[in-house]
Formats: sequence, C-alpha cells, structure tokens
Amino acid sequence: MPIATVNPTTGQTLRTFDALDADGIERCLDEAARTAVTYRRTGFAERAALLNRAADLLEAEGEDIARTMTVEMGKPLAAARAEAAKCVKAMRWYAANAEGLLADERPADSDVRDAGASAVRVRYRPLGVVLAVMPWNFPLWQVVRFAAPALMAGNVGLLKHSSNVPQTALYLGDLFRRAGFPEGCFQTLLIGSGPVEGILRDPRVAAATLTGSEPAGRAVASVAGDEVKKTVLELGGSDPYIVMPSADIARAAKTAVTARVQNNGQSCIAAKRFIVHTDVYEEFARLFTEGMTALTVGDPMRESTDVGPLATESGRADVEELVDDAVRQGATVLCGGRRPPGHPDGWFYEPTVLADVTPEMRIDLEETFGPVATLYRVGSLDEAVERANHTPFGLSSNVWTRDEADLDRFVQELEAGGIFVNGMTASHPALPFGGVKRSGYGRELSGHGIREFCNITTVWQAADPA
Repeated sequence: MPIATVNPTTGQTLRTFDALDADGIERCLDEAARTAVTYRRTGFAERAALLNRAADLLEAEGEDIARTMTVEMGKPLAAARAEAAKCVKAMRWYAANAEGLLADERPADSDVRDAGASAVRVRYRPLGVVLAVMPWNFPLWQVVRFAAPALMAGNVGLLKHSSNVPQTALYLGDLFRRAGFPEGCFQTLLIGSGPVEGILRDPRVAAATLTGSEPAGRAVASVAGDEVKKTVLELGGSDPYIVMPSADIARAAKTAVTARVQNNGQSCIAAKRFIVHTDVYEEFARLFTEGMTALTVGDPMRESTDVGPLATESGRADVEELVDDAVRQGATVLCGGRRPPGHPDGWFYEPTVLADVTPEMRIDLEETFGPVATLYRVGSLDEAVERANHTPFGLSSNVWTRDEADLDRFVQELEAGGIFVNGMTASHPALPFGGVKRSGYGRELSGHGIREFCNITTVWQAADPA
C-alpha cells in the first residue's frame, strides 16, 4: 500500500510520500534510544508543562487538523473537530493526573516488618522506547491516547501510522516537537508494514502497542512474544447492543443509530449486532430503520452530512461482500444494502439494516467495518446473553434495561471489556479501555493504561539489626 493521501470522497490521490529508508529508520531508533536515557530523568511537572503546551497547540490548530483528517479518511468534519477536542482533553487529563496515578505504593507497616524490611515501596518506572502501530479510523485520537500517558510516564514513542493518513501522522510528530519535547521523544516513521518486524526486534525497542485488525495484532504479538517484549493490543470488535422490554425503546433506537454509524461505521467499539427482545422487537426495528434511513450521506466537509465515505475502496468492497453474502442466504434488507446513487467517484455505502441473520452467514461472526447493522430477535435474557457472546470478539457491549436483576446478570455474564448501560460505548481518559478474547489484551487510558508501559519495581530496604 503506497504512503499517500487519497481523498475517499473523490477517489483522487492528493499527495504521495516517500517511505523512510533503512538509514532513516536507524537514525530514528538511535535518537529515540539516546533520548530515552535522559527523558526518563525528567520530573512530572516538566512533562506536564510540555504536554499542556502540546494541548494548547492542538486546540489552536483543531480546525486545520480536523480538515486534514476528513480529507484523508472521510469522517464528517464535525466528528473530526470533536476528535481533536477529545485529544486536547486527554492530554490535559494526563498532565494533571499522571503523578498521582504513578505515585509510589507503600505496603502496610505490618507487611513491611513481616518482609524483614525497614521500608518497602513499589515504584512505576518507564520501560523506554515504545513502538505504536496505529490505524486510520481515529487517526489523531488513537495516537494521543497512547502518547499522552506514555510520555507522562517517561517513555519515548515511535509511531508507525496507517499509510493512508500520512499528513495526520506527520502532524503528530511535529506537534510534540513544537511543544518542546526533546528531539527523539516522539517520532513519526513514514514506513509500510514491512519494516515493523525489524524495528520491534531491535533491542533498543522495549515494547509495542497496536490498535488494528486481528491479523495485524497476531503478527505483532508473535514477534513480541518471540522477543519477550510487552505488548498491548486493541483489535476488532463486534459489539452487541441489547434491548430488553423495560428499556426506553424510543431512546434506545435513537442512540442505536449514532452507535452504529459513528465515524461512518468504522469504529471497533461501534455497536454492530442489535439483539432485541421479542416483546419490543417490532417497535425497535421500525424506529431504528427509520432513523438509519433518515441519515444524510454525502460530502463529509458539509456540515449537514451524517455519514461520509468509507476510508478505502477495499474497505467498501469488504462491506459489500458481507452484505451480499447475507442477502444471498436469506437476510432481509430493511434499508440500504447498496452504494447510494449520486456518488459515482467516492467510496460511499448506504446505512443498512439487515434482519433474519443466521449463523451460516459470514456477517454473523465477522466484523463489519461500515454503516451496516444486523438485527436479531431473542425471546429471553438467557438467549440475549448467548447471542451477545456468540462472537470471537469481546471489546465492549451495550445494554438497555431498567431492571436491576437483568442488569446484574448481564454484568456477570457478558464477555466484554466494557458494559455500557442505557447509553452507547465511548472512551474517556479516566476509564480503562480494552477487550477480551480476540479483541486483544491489556488496557489503554486511566491509571491502568499509563501503567501498562511501566516497570513495576519493588524497592526493599533492610531493617537495621537489633
């Protein structure tokens, strides 16, 4: 895949970039390793001042980088602005909270004495150089939610971004440099996937984090496992959206539309499988389909657009294959199911709702990365849980109920890294984010996320002899 900005609204290649050669990669690795030695000695106050300066710059430049993201991967401009603002919020949150999140832990005095010590503390120390392999769908946010905690913990970062968002990738490296972070503290590597293994195997790289597809995660985890290096993986998702009879059906249906088509349907944590109790199925299906049908598909630069193009031509082809396979095997198209008329050049696909989905259809188990929802009718809570867990993924989940007994069952039994009740899944700096099963392992954000790339170190001091 060439490193290029290709506008998904028009299909036109706007800019191409030369990949970094072997000598360039070596220079970046060398600089990162040298910077890691000195940057780890900085204090939290210094790091926070640098990160706050980066937040100020991003806030001032939010409109420009939002337009760049929209041009590169097609998200509606309003969503791109919101993404930039969310990054500013995360930077400031970690600048304010990192010192407390990484404060030394001290066992109880009785445990210290029992360990034969005069003092014991647990300290969180940086690992060093961390490689971040990041996707195109949230090209700013995915990087910042790694970079902000990693830099505040005293690590340095190397970014291998997706090849279709090179301008956003270069902006990120430049942002941290202009904010005053030391040279080599955070560098963008314009490379394809080929050099990643060599970089990860390099002894100067301590760990890696990846957000992306399951095959990409497997590849990075395999190399890191062979090298015995720490990894955090956030992979695909096929999140259930469960609606029970006690729910506010109108509100659940309205939120369901946003939960499915956010970012043009290209989000790992988007609700994808809508599991509805038979008592309220007909009402929900009607309202949900009406809401999906009413969405405006078009140029993402227009303020009135709800759904823009998919980011890549191959991505749209993947969505079409899944929908066509389901329809051939008996799925009912309640709305959409085709390319919208009037957009011959861009990679658009209509918001789609499919009912009567069966296990024989590929879409039942594969992640659909586009504005396509599958609708399931269930007759009981037990069936809802079974259907929700009938997936290799376990990223997040949504539950709509006002019955506390039902909620307790869902919290106990849903196989997911998050359960969002009477609302849609969203990420926030203060909340841990990540999944189970083939959605990956480890956590981003919150205190859990900042500690992922720390050396959790026991410091034991001997008791004075009696």
